[in-house]
Amino acid sequence: MIQTIAQVALPIDEILRIKKRRILPDNHVEKPKRISIVTGIHGDELEGQYVCFELARRIEENKKYLNGIVDIYPAMNPLGIDSITRGIPAFDLDMNRIFPGNAEGNMTELLAANILKDVEGSDVVLDIHASNIYLTEIPQIRINKLHKKMLIPLAQKCNVDFIWVHEASTVLESTFAYSLNLVKTPCLVVEMGVGMRITKEYGDQLVDGIFNLMNSLLMWTGEVNKVRKPIISENAEDVSFINASSGGLFIPDVKHWEKLSKGDRIGRIIDPLSGIVLQNVESPVDGILFTIREYPIVDEGSLIGRLLKRN
Repeated sequence: MIQTIAQVALPIDEILRIKKRRILPDNHVEKPKRISIVTGIHGDELEGQYVCFELARRIEENKKYLNGIVDIYPAMNPLGIDSITRGIPAFDLDMNRIFPGNAEGNMTELLAANILKDVEGSDVVLDIHASNIYLTEIPQIRINKLHKKMLIPLAQKCNVDFIWVHEASTVLESTFAYSLNLVKTPCLVVEMGVGMRITKEYGDQLVDGIFNLMNSLLMWTGEVNKVRKPIISENAEDVSFINASSGGLFIPDVKHWEKLSKGDRIGRIIDPLSGIVLQNVESPVDGILFTIREYPIVDEGSLIGRLLKRN
């Protein structure tokens, strides 16, 4: 069942429609639970598109095991996806900075309010994002300390490698996830992969996690694949940031999620014209690399990677 959850008129007699697909169990279920899969808030983040497809495909192939409602929202920002832009084109707005919206406001505020109204009340929501075009992220869930008691037990079932708990001071109150968590609708923010690309391996990993989460909520009675136990970081000092000390071309020597020792070389920043190495980028601590530079051109201060420190 495909439904339009929000729509507004555009110039030249066009209509912007935001749609969802609702998958219902074949058999009657008394007070069924509901999971919502949301992606496409940022138009240049496409990793979640594959997750929506693969989740729906697997459910339809084994629908007899479905005991709950699955709502799939693949394109919350369809104009951004169509134009390959992060925000809402023509408005120069980051859609993830306008929630909870306003039903009496302008076009973007109306869309945000209608989206939130439709998703609110889910038993759990996954808000799937990718990184930008500059960085690659391992599959991880980011939550904040304000809601960690509600969210960590759910996040542990999602087959991600890492759960990053942020300090409350870093929370942006205008985000989709914060607005939902504020009204007690549990929302997990997933970050994985790289902007403008689809990493099938990560998508499959997360879909396995979604089925495991649904199984724990008694929404799915079929077999589920074994999921990994994530590393949980609740201390800001556990994460070390690595930045470029000069501009140039970054050539990595390692892949992300590798265990590194202090002094190990992560990569080099080189000058193609002179043929010299401008910087040997080394690990400042013993740790696991969970973010690494994808786009090779760097300026002084550009983020090269993030390390989760090992004790």
